[in-house]
Amino acid sequence: MEKFIIEGQRKLEGEAEVRGSKNAAGAILAACLLTKDECVIENLPLVLDILNLLDIIKEMGAKVDWTGERTVKIKAGDDLDCRKIDFEKFSQARTSVLLIGSLAARFPEFKVSRPGGDRIGLRPITTHLDGLAKLGVEVQEQGDFYYFKIKKLSGTEIILPEFSVTATEILLMAACLAQGKTTIKIAAAEPHIQDLVLILNKMGAKIQGAGTHTLIVDGVEKLKGTKHKIISDGIEAGTFLAIGSLNQGKIKVKNTQGDYLDLFLEKLGEMGVNCKQGESYVEIEGAKNLRAVKIQALPYPGFPTDLLPLFIPLLTQAKGKSLVHDPLYENRLNYIHQLRKMGADIEIVDPHRAFVFGPTPLNGVSIESWDIRAGASLIVAGLAAKGQTIISNIQQIDRGYEKIEERLQKLGAEIKRVSA
Repeated sequence: MEKFIIEGQRKLEGEAEVRGSKNAAGAILAACLLTKDECVIENLPLVLDILNLLDIIKEMGAKVDWTGERTVKIKAGDDLDCRKIDFEKFSQARTSVLLIGSLAARFPEFKVSRPGGDRIGLRPITTHLDGLAKLGVEVQEQGDFYYFKIKKLSGTEIILPEFSVTATEILLMAACLAQGKTTIKIAAAEPHIQDLVLILNKMGAKIQGAGTHTLIVDGVEKLKGTKHKIISDGIEAGTFLAIGSLNQGKIKVKNTQGDYLDLFLEKLGEMGVNCKQGESYVEIEGAKNLRAVKIQALPYPGFPTDLLPLFIPLLTQAKGKSLVHDPLYENRLNYIHQLRKMGADIEIVDPHRAFVFGPTPLNGVSIESWDIRAGASLIVAGLAAKGQTIISNIQQIDRGYEKIEERLQKLGAEIKRVSA
């Protein structure tokens, strides 16, 4: 167990370069199992969730070779064995559930354990399983395991009950090798979904509608290997931009995914933050007089739910009453209790909504990270707070951010990692 110790209110300046998208990487690594040929994946983020997924893939018999710091070569040939899934590792991260789509296309039967992940509320995979059942997958739930049997995958029309990113990804992978045409309606359209479609089409899939909420997949007999570079992480970019917004220096965030940040940047501007956007960067300068705003998390191209926690520390320093609403997860706002310990004036209206009153000074205290994005939110608050902030349970942050303390140190932050 490790902790972050932060000495707040330091002036931050310099450049931060965004790594590859964690959310894109998980689905793309799973997609590599759809072919027996070799795939080369570049710009991998070196975060715990992705390294854990690579371990699972390797232990199943796939050849995994690092050919560069962030480049991996994967060959899931005839030695791939779904019976060798490490169930303990599978249950540690939500990312593992993405393997279901490719395994359903490769094997007549397999089983997996319940996926883990963030403690942000109920996250059932019913939507995923119902969609697979329409493709011809028989699913049984027994205790802590799901059992899958597949006689034949057949294309069909699937209408999702929600804009589920993971369900969309799983169904895309399975439908690529199904017989006939599959139409997925009310599909998610996030940039990492578009990146998955891009690599699948490079592998020989026939998918139309990327970036829209209707995806059409014409099944093919086999897919081939390819080379692909993962898009940059919009959530990580938003994290550095949120940090820069509460400091009086200038921070240039390079390698940004602009489309994902449209509404995020719009809200920063509405608050009074000065943002300068270039072709592949955003430069931000902290503002002294922030204004209250209303923010609701919505499916893409709406405000990303993963960026909402990063905004809360900013709102504690804004004049007036702000409203935040996340209709997706009923426990997403749990980290607010940690911000209250720092002096934030926040009223939780219900499990999905909160009023944030400001400006109120933040003071360093000992707090705990509940999940990846909550942990990042606490870092934003700690950097802006007076005095010393100690954040425990930081392995949750490591699941989604690569050596974030070292990158913040280069900007002038006084943050260090220590053993508990």
